[in-house]
Amino acid sequence: MDIAELPAARPAAPGRRTAALRRALRELGLVAALFLIYKAARVAGADRGATAVGNGEWIWRVERLFHLPDEAAFQRPVLSHELLVHLANSYYAYVHFPATALCLIWLYLRHPARYLWTRRMLAGLTAAALALHFLVPLAPPRLTALTGMVDTGSRYGPAVYGPPDTDALSNQYAAMPSLHVGWALAVAVALIAVSGTRLRWLWLAHPLVTLLVVVSTGNHYWLDGIVAAVLLAVVCLVLPRPAPPSSPPTPRRGTRAGWPRQRVRAQREPSGHPTGRADTAGVVRRPDRPARQRPRTRYARPRTPR
Repeated sequence: MDIAELPAARPAAPGRRTAALRRALRELGLVAALFLIYKAARVAGADRGATAVGNGEWIWRVERLFHLPDEAAFQRPVLSHELLVHLANSYYAYVHFPATALCLIWLYLRHPARYLWTRRMLAGLTAAALALHFLVPLAPPRLTALTGMVDTGSRYGPAVYGPPDTDALSNQYAAMPSLHVGWALAVAVALIAVSGTRLRWLWLAHPLVTLLVVVSTGNHYWLDGIVAAVLLAVVCLVLPRPAPPSSPPTPRRGTRAGWPRQRVRAQREPSGHPTGRADTAGVVRRPDRPARQRPRTRYARPRTPR
């Protein structure tokens, strides 16, 4: 390569960094806009408390009809240990959004194709959940007197919600489906898809723990998590699958991985003599002429007269 071409190739790196920064800011703005739309849509449907409580009582009876575990019976052992209550409330308050954001950031930096698929998956799940929030307002178990469950956030802390009548930042009558469970399951699906080890299935612990937390804190019914999983499965079936990453080229037989020290097996001519020998730099040296073999001469040993 000509030395005069080197200065012209150096300014390409700042241009690539600027383009990458613009793409990152664009994605950040898009995710922030989607989150604001989600919050505004939730607040817009927060004025149907009586209908939501009635739907909560109906869900409670349907769960008993299908013999699902009693949420109140599941909460009682947790209430006997104040530390468990604090841990459950903290997990509900501080893990939901940060875990989803960290997953998106990591996928954006390491797996761009899977990031786009995960972002669309989360957007589709959230849109379907908002539609259900408008169609079926549902009070959580902690706000439904029939369940007899305790609002652990307001009693033990940390609290995420205020009184439902004065809370203008969230819609507490949007329990069906549980986006805590849905987003946690989406994060697990995305991370399992990009992990290549046998331990990748441990990512399912995040949605499992989230389901136990939202039920033990009185924020959701079992059916809320089940409906979220069904909606996520439908969204995953509708979305086109991302293209698989291109695999690196397979090394030829006789080569050893590593750069720049490689060994190449020399090809053989039909006569059976090698055409050349590869040195440590991977360059095949071809001899000008074959080496002559010195004939072996057998000298007769003189006999000594007796």
